[in-house]
Amino acid sequence: MPNYRRYRVEGATYFFTLVTYDRSPFLCTNEARSLLREPIDKCRNIWPFVVDAIVLLPDHLHTMWTLPDGDTDYSRRWGWIKKEFTKAWIDGGHREGTVSLGASRKRQHGVFQPRFWEHLIRNEEDFVNHADYLHYNPVKHGYVQRVADWPWSSFHQWVKKGIYPANWGVNDPARFGELTATARE
Repeated sequence: MPNYRRYRVEGATYFFTLVTYDRSPFLCTNEARSLLREPIDKCRNIWPFVVDAIVLLPDHLHTMWTLPDGDTDYSRRWGWIKKEFTKAWIDGGHREGTVSLGASRKRQHGVFQPRFWEHLIRNEEDFVNHADYLHYNPVKHGYVQRVADWPWSSFHQWVKKGIYPANWGVNDPARFGELTATARE
């Protein structure tokens, strides 16, 4: 069995990628968005963290979180969010993918891939690069022509805060492919 090692720094910012099981394209549906928002909000009340940036795509999401000082337990948060979403999704009559008998014995469901990918944000430049990658991702995958046209992204909040101009990402598409190897799509 593989030995998964996670790099943990207390109070740090992390970039995450969470993928649906078999890349099923359901995350942007009205119900899935609502069902995902609820456990994220509840989790933030139980185990606080700041959502710095997020983009929701049909079969995966990218997000950046900052944990409180003295805290490294993002795995607990993701496990709880995935569990609560999966229960609500199945209870809502939605189907899940077929998992192996072994996975079933481990109480795994065919809603999300069993794990998630994380990257420790090392400095301000790394933060900016990953935020740019995250926000440009809908264009990269061909869902829209302009970042501003994708509704399920913190990009719009960043524009309101003056971090990005409304036409951000239109003139420099090559720059946003640079993180492909580290962002794990």
